[in-house]
Amino acid sequence: MTLAFVASLALSQAAIGAENFQSAAPEALLIDYDSGATLYEKSADAPFPPAALVKLLTAEIVFNEIKAGRLTLDKTFTVSEHAWRTGGAHAHATAMFVDIHSQVAVEDLLRGLIVQSGNDAAITLAEGVSGSEDAFADLMNKRAAELALLHSYFVDPAGRDDPRQHVTARDMALLAAHIIRDEPDFYHYFGEKDFTWNKIHQGNRNPLLAEVGGADGLKTGEDAAGGFSLVGSAVEDGQRLIVVVAGLKSAADRAEEGRKLLEWGFRSFEPRVLYHPGAVVGSASVYGGEDGDVPLVCDKEIKVFLARGDPERLTAKIVYMGPLTAPVAAGAQVGTLRIWRGGELALEAPLQTQSSVAVGGLAKRAFDAGIEFAGGLVRGAMTKK
Repeated sequence: MTLAFVASLALSQAAIGAENFQSAAPEALLIDYDSGATLYEKSADAPFPPAALVKLLTAEIVFNEIKAGRLTLDKTFTVSEHAWRTGGAHAHATAMFVDIHSQVAVEDLLRGLIVQSGNDAAITLAEGVSGSEDAFADLMNKRAAELALLHSYFVDPAGRDDPRQHVTARDMALLAAHIIRDEPDFYHYFGEKDFTWNKIHQGNRNPLLAEVGGADGLKTGEDAAGGFSLVGSAVEDGQRLIVVVAGLKSAADRAEEGRKLLEWGFRSFEPRVLYHPGAVVGSASVYGGEDGDVPLVCDKEIKVFLARGDPERLTAKIVYMGPLTAPVAAGAQVGTLRIWRGGELALEAPLQTQSSVAVGGLAKRAFDAGIEFAGGLVRGAMTKK
């Protein structure tokens, strides 16, 4: 009979209730990049119009096409009349100001997309990759599903106003973390402070680059219905945070709320390493083996963010389906470490067996079988009561 085994662990580190903080943003989220821990959230799963935040996924798809070898940075795309009219100055939209029927390299279009937030750049990239905006929108939703952006829906590559198009703060933070982690060769574009095309110089629209030390990305959005939004990230003393704010009334409010959340996060929380890679976290029982249990280890550093100075404690439990049955291979993922901060689940991490356990001798297996039989009688008696 297989049961879910739970083992409690004692952790000496104390967590804290950080000073009370409230963001003026209708939707807001602050996460620790390394652990994925949520430090602050407000309506983080509520849908809102993304506007130009859509261009984060447009850029990610282009990055992915380059990594797959289907595209290169020096490949050129032709600017169609549709891209020129729909995404350019004629549409009173943010634009890279590419010329109609001109040939523009993918790398220049990426800078026009990310730094200048050009709708014409977004449409040209979409048409170059998929042939049309509609086909690219299908690709966007397919890619969103692959990235587990489960509560967002995309209609076009530029983020034009459409009631069907929506995202959530949590999905945008997840997308930002993916780009930072999995697209290191391309992430630098988000930190570039200006770009000139067609002799038109434009600065990066992300205010955090100028207002927050260590800020290096990502994107802003503005929508008549949804207000002003921002997805940003910054690093301080080796700690990276990701912030999302949305629904604000002005660009100034957007900049202020993004900055305040990041500064509060860096000031109010500190990272604590609980286990280093390879550390023994606990053990799991083994049925019919030479040894009765096997040590469980973590393959990566396990770190949590703790608020500074408050008495709320961390609790941890190991969960595995067991007892394990011999033979057991070394390095097998058999359990999960769950850590709570107060009453909130802070993180989950997989656990592996540190060593192998061979099948035990006949006497050992008979002894284990006797214990299992007795356990079954006890469970049966308890069930009948």
